Amino acid sequence: LTLASQPPGTKVSPLPPAIDIIGQSPPLAKLLGLLPDIAASEANVVIEGESGTGKELFAKAIHYQSPRAQGPFVPVNCSALAESLLESELFGHVKAAFTGAITSKVGRFELAKGGTLFLDEIGEFKPELQVKLLRVLEERVFWRVGGTQPIPTDVRIIVATSRNLKEAVRQGRFREDLYYRLRTVPLILPPLRDRPEDIPVLVEHFIQEFNRKYKKEIRGLDPKVMAFFQKYHWPGNVREVQRVLEYAFVFVKGHIITKKHLPDLEETQPRPPVAASLGPTSTPLWEDEREAIQKALQKARGLRQVAARMLGISRSSLWRKMRAHNLS
Repeated sequence: LTLASQPPGTKVSPLPPAIDIIGQSPPLAKLLGLLPDIAASEANVVIEGESGTGKELFAKAIHYQSPRAQGPFVPVNCSALAESLLESELFGHVKAAFTGAITSKVGRFELAKGGTLFLDEIGEFKPELQVKLLRVLEERVFWRVGGTQPIPTDVRIIVATSRNLKEAVRQGRFREDLYYRLRTVPLILPPLRDRPEDIPVLVEHFIQEFNRKYKKEIRGLDPKVMAFFQKYHWPGNVREVQRVLEYAFVFVKGHIITKKHLPDLEETQPRPPVAASLGPTSTPLWEDEREAIQKALQKARGLRQVAARMLGISRSSLWRKMRAHNLS
């Protein structure tokens, strides 16, 4: 990746090494070609894609190529925080603002000053918090929870989602004005099943990484394993490739990874993608997601673990999607 133009004498932080491995296939190579122009701007960015496709890596690439590269990159996983804590985590709070607030706390907006704030799973924001985020974007100030003094903000906002935000807007679960305010530059990352040509590059990268970590000298995969990898659906995307290979590294004794070193094959059988088996889609985020989940639950007789396997997603992802579609 070439760096965006920087003022003379500016020291630019290095790109995360993993970013080098996610731009081999044509769709991703095209996206990476846009990064210098995106990074040089202050435009808000929405990165859409399934879990594990590398959304945070792209956000970091934008940050490290931008004039804000010397500032902090502050990520927030919005789905990992309880609703009651998310506002305080973002904006901070003053002492005694609520029960348990024994001291004042600086929020992520303040920590990201001069840099980039990355909000992962922005679709988890509740309506009240969506209003406050919109106000911050428009007025460039915020208030700590319980505070009375406005605090100016100097951050660039990059958000990511594995949900279909456009559908959430249509259903009234996400504010339309916030959606268009955030989505100045949309980037859609294709799932790994749509770019099997990236598998050998990913495997080589993670083998090098785990050779250093485990002090081993693994040379590669048995050809049968590589053929299996390139046919497999990879519901967990790049993150799942990493997990499967690390599992193999724990048990491999020689120099080649074979099928016996892989996790339980019952958990890693090739499966057709939901979109292909249950109807057409207009985006990688499955327009017919609700119907697909209903059919899977019906076939699984209500057993969520079984339904999740049929859909090629984790049980926790299924639970979040069921909640989003009012199916829980």
